[in-house]
Amino acid sequence: MDDDEYSPSNSVTSVNSLASLLKEKLQSIPQKIRKKPTDYKLRAFVGLMFLAIVFFVGFAYVLYHQQALTKAYFQNIQFNEPKRLIRVFNKDDVEILKASLAVGIQGKQKAFPCLPEHRRSDGSECLEWLHNLRFYLKCLPHDPGVDNTTCYSVHWKALKPDVTPNDCFDWSDTKVHWFGAGQSINLTWPLNTGTIDYTPFITGDMQKSQWGNVLTRYLINSKGAAIIIDEETPLHISVNKGRKEICLKAQFDDFAFANRLTEFPEMKYNICTSRDMKSLHTSIHSHRRAPLWDGLKPADMKTLESLISEPVWQIAPRFRHELQDETISKYTEDVINLGFLKQGHVLINEFWQDEIGDLTVDASRFATLNVTVDKLHRRGFKVAFTIQPFISTESKNFAETVQKRLLVSERNSDRRIPALTRFKTSASAGVLDITNERSVPWILNKLQAVIDEYHIDSFYFDLGTAYDMPHYYRCEKQLINPDHYKTVFTRTFEKTLNIIGVSSAVSLPRPPTFVSLPPFESTWEALRRVIPTMLTYGVNGFPFTMPGAVGGDIYWPGSEQFLPSSKGAVESNSNTTQDNGIALPERELYMRWLQMATFLPVMKFTHLPSKYNDERVLEMAKNLTLLRQKLVTPLLLKYKREALEEGLPLVRPLWLVADGDAPLLVQDEFAIGDEIVVAPVLRQGETTREVYLPAGLWQDGIDGSLRKGNRWMHEYKVPTERVAYFLRKPDDLRFK
Repeated sequence: MDDDEYSPSNSVTSVNSLASLLKEKLQSIPQKIRKKPTDYKLRAFVGLMFLAIVFFVGFAYVLYHQQALTKAYFQNIQFNEPKRLIRVFNKDDVEILKASLAVGIQGKQKAFPCLPEHRRSDGSECLEWLHNLRFYLKCLPHDPGVDNTTCYSVHWKALKPDVTPNDCFDWSDTKVHWFGAGQSINLTWPLNTGTIDYTPFITGDMQKSQWGNVLTRYLINSKGAAIIIDEETPLHISVNKGRKEICLKAQFDDFAFANRLTEFPEMKYNICTSRDMKSLHTSIHSHRRAPLWDGLKPADMKTLESLISEPVWQIAPRFRHELQDETISKYTEDVINLGFLKQGHVLINEFWQDEIGDLTVDASRFATLNVTVDKLHRRGFKVAFTIQPFISTESKNFAETVQKRLLVSERNSDRRIPALTRFKTSASAGVLDITNERSVPWILNKLQAVIDEYHIDSFYFDLGTAYDMPHYYRCEKQLINPDHYKTVFTRTFEKTLNIIGVSSAVSLPRPPTFVSLPPFESTWEALRRVIPTMLTYGVNGFPFTMPGAVGGDIYWPGSEQFLPSSKGAVESNSNTTQDNGIALPERELYMRWLQMATFLPVMKFTHLPSKYNDERVLEMAKNLTLLRQKLVTPLLLKYKREALEEGLPLVRPLWLVADGDAPLLVQDEFAIGDEIVVAPVLRQGETTREVYLPAGLWQDGIDGSLRKGNRWMHEYKVPTERVAYFLRKPDDLRFK
């Protein structure tokens, strides 16, 4: 525009024209371009949906793949083959057992169906990990009308010598507690609270990190699953070594499982399930089809009742020369002079012989033993001798047994050479070969001669543990393991001799034979082990158990340092109270031990309460004796019937009486049947304790007050001369 043509009006017109032009251009933009921002949001949404679909499809694929690899067997078992992980569920689809199988196999080796020639016609599932292991799984037949217990059989066969079947049962993910098997120094109640490395499952000395004197191949958990291992399995067990699990392993060795029954190790066990822990335990240990009373004579039943209702007086001096006619006579006179304790059984240790294995009375120390025994009978006592299957090399019978080849021989050597071992005071001894048919009449003739001459009432079998057998033992008939010896020995004589107890067992002896707890030294720590040990033995299927002496045993594993030396003397503390040269248990310890023992199936004494010359101890003993006679003994005799019929122990854990999780961890209380709960004080200097009472109404045994159950009582007061116990009462009693 020229200068002469420029004017303000022309400028405004130009701006308006430009605005109109822009508006026109904007209106001409395609509709799809103007909606582009909205299109981006849609595309983003579609992209996210696509990714989500891909994720869920992938997740579903993985889940399906895992489920495809996890097979269901017999409705309640799931098995993931690549991971070798087995899960067992109850009828409510609650996982009650989880195990990693064949943990010794490296990597995720694939399992294949067994070849036709390896399959079984009994309905077993069969899998094989090539050149390593073969696996059989079977549901055992059962009658649902009888009980709700279902069992599954597991059988592993190693296919080469360097493979050991090894299954581990997790207890952390399934949140269960395990009971049974046995006890050891670091294992108590429940099992999963302790630790033990892979150890041969044979009887031994708990103080040496071995298993204890009484074992059963049976474990049960708190959700109603149990494991029962076959006796022919060369079993090693570990607990909590590295992981929270209990592991079973089948492995041969040169002692415990040297007698190889199969070419390569095999492991067989059953997994049993039921609706709950109590019903499962009752079902497994029930003796209804073959009750324990079947075949018992009136004399057997009388012996059983007398062991419950009368004390056992254990005369067990540490030195042989201290046991004489006068020793026995004086001890029983002291019992009678107490005036409130019944007579019962007088149990005399192996020192009635000159040497272990003589099987004849030492005439130099017992010139008038027949007169002494007759006197004891007239006083109301019964007399029992302790015998062992060991023959000392110093015994007068050793040469005869070697000549007649009656002893266990040395493996891989001449059968005429006996295998020797060490047992208690005997530094060298042979072992009578009970599988030899000539040995049985030989020992029976010896024992019958003792019975005929001295009128002995019964015997106590001190069988030692598996580790007391010679290391390279060999019997005429092959044994499964060293513990098999004690089973054969006990069963050989249980119908021909009156046996009141055995020191060790892996199978249930015929009543009236009681199974003993291991000997415990006189300490507070040992006192605290009595209840868990007794509960474990009861759960393992031994209803009739005999605890050690009140206050602790004179001889216990590890006390060899105090046994007679060549000089025949040991050092003693002149400041301690002595009973025939033996230090008495500490006073408070003895009192608390006696309180607990009042409620146990058998009361065994070595030290009499009168030896303390303390009126408080004597008065407490009188009161406890009265309590046992009026209350405890009738209940023990009542539940003896259930023990003979159903296999339930006389002394029971609280989880057999109460439901819930709280009773599972209680290891310092016990119940007699379901009518008395006992909570003794087990720690030095304490006069209060925590007490758990099961659901129901309970009467306090100390002050007679009524107590509501299903709760903990904190700081419950228990004076030194009293014991805490509670009697179950009818629920409507609180309104009267």
